Amino acid sequence: MSENEKAILIPSLRFPEFCSDGKWHNCCLDDISIRITKKVGDKQLVTLSISAGVGFVSQIEKFSRDISGKQYSNYIHLKNGDFSYNKGNSKRFPQGCIYELTEYEEAAVPNAFISFRLQDRYVSNFYKGYFDSNFHGKQLMKFITSGARSDGLLNISPSDFFSIILPTPNKKEEQQKIADCITSLDDLIGAEDRKLSLLNSHKIGLMQKLFPVEGEAIPGWRFPEYEGNGGWEGKTLGNSCVSFSGGTPDTSNRTYYNGSIPFIRSGEIDKNTTELFITKNGLDNSAAKMVRIGDILVALYGANSGEVSLSKIDGAINQAILCLQHETNNTFVYHYLFYMKNWITTTYLQGGQGNLSGEIVKSIKLYFPKPEEQQKIADCLSSLDDCITLQWGKIEALRLHKKGLLQGLFPSVGK
Repeated sequence: MSENEKAILIPSLRFPEFCSDGKWHNCCLDDISIRITKKVGDKQLVTLSISAGVGFVSQIEKFSRDISGKQYSNYIHLKNGDFSYNKGNSKRFPQGCIYELTEYEEAAVPNAFISFRLQDRYVSNFYKGYFDSNFHGKQLMKFITSGARSDGLLNISPSDFFSIILPTPNKKEEQQKIADCITSLDDLIGAEDRKLSLLNSHKIGLMQKLFPVEGEAIPGWRFPEYEGNGGWEGKTLGNSCVSFSGGTPDTSNRTYYNGSIPFIRSGEIDKNTTELFITKNGLDNSAAKMVRIGDILVALYGANSGEVSLSKIDGAINQAILCLQHETNNTFVYHYLFYMKNWITTTYLQGGQGNLSGEIVKSIKLYFPKPEEQQKIADCLSSLDDCITLQWGKIEALRLHKKGLLQGLFPSVGK
């Protein structure tokens, strides 16, 4: 082994009590694990699939039904602590993902997964650190000679998969120490995720009380100072907002692009930046129109049809976006439309298919209190949005910290 190869067997971060224990040793997955091939047969178990970035999920949750069908008896019988490799590629795990079964004592998984169990002297949560950081994927890249098969799975054979190398400390105690560190951070991230979920649920519940239900002109809750102000006034968005859509400059004309004007497309209505920028010449010679920070943007076409946001930038919009500028309070209307999104998509996008039109959006009737009450409601919901944004940022910072920690606690491939 060369000096360079020896170097990669020592991580850059190490707990003090193990610093004198020398380099780690290379472990081939085939040597430290046992492949699981036992089929479920007639045993009735919950059927699971794997979602990249999430882990094991029930097929009913992922697909809204159990998709095992006649293949169920050929599914693999997993027990708590076993691992499965899903050969499907994803953005986070281009070479497939590996997860440990922790949610169930027993389960059935497709035999297209490569499943295995670590031998007793190896700590499963230690190796979870490798799998979370896609350490395996960097090695499996060399075995992928073509794209995904017709069933969407990568051409990775079991022998190729089990050939991956996982550097391991000589002492089980060091494996456990690293595993405990990672687990404690995962627990913290999980707790913060649950807090974010509660904040989002609280916002939904609050909107249900602060805005009128369909067919009524008074909400369930009002701030005390406005309780005697009577019903809200019904107006369509077309009658209460200035509205317009944009357009797309000719893509064959290079002088229209790579300018300084952000070009907002429907998937970017809530972003701080855009992928494309257009020139003043492109803006002047197309139907693209400028919007300002704080304008209401509604996605009309595409996968996010019905989504609404307040523009975070000054930029130009294309034809897939409707801009609304309310006569008194954009933020109030934004929160109102956010609250009504499910009703809008259910009413106008049957079965999740189709597009909205500007005329449809402008025909939507909302109810408006006096401007002062609009502002009070907008301020309340916006302050909750600020809490949600801060919480999301906290979680992202923890995930980034975990990524850096994994890079330090584990040797790197090809250093």
